[in-house]
Amino acid sequence: QVQLVESGGGLVQAGGSLRLSCAASGRTFSRYAMGWFRQAPGKEREIVAAISWSGTITYYADSVKGRFTISRDNAKNMVYLLLQMNNLKPEDTAVYYCAANPTTTQTMSDMGEYGYWGQGTQVTVSS
Repeated sequence: QVQLVESGGGLVQAGGSLRLSCAASGRTFSRYAMGWFRQAPGKEREIVAAISWSGTITYYADSVKGRFTISRDNAKNMVYLLLQMNNLKPEDTAVYYCAANPTTTQTMSDMGEYGYWGQGTQVTVSS
């Protein structure tokens, strides 16, 4: 059974920090690029950050560069995807989703290649 379970969301004041976690199991996620996406009310889902299967290559949206850090831990039967979010801004308020890219091309920035998705976790940043 494929599972991607996010945790760590919540309410934080502007300038604060949160750490999101995603536990992925049920597929060989250790061989997939993975990423964090977000969707704010009334807006389209957008990529936040992505990381290659090995963890050696990362991608960040311009809006989060220098504030967010993506990382992963490829454990034996579970992959943990993390997103450290610092200096949060009200515009970071959204539902955050983790996702995995099982394609052979592994284009990290292409949301259309991500075939496995979690349920999402709410992040709210107050001003």
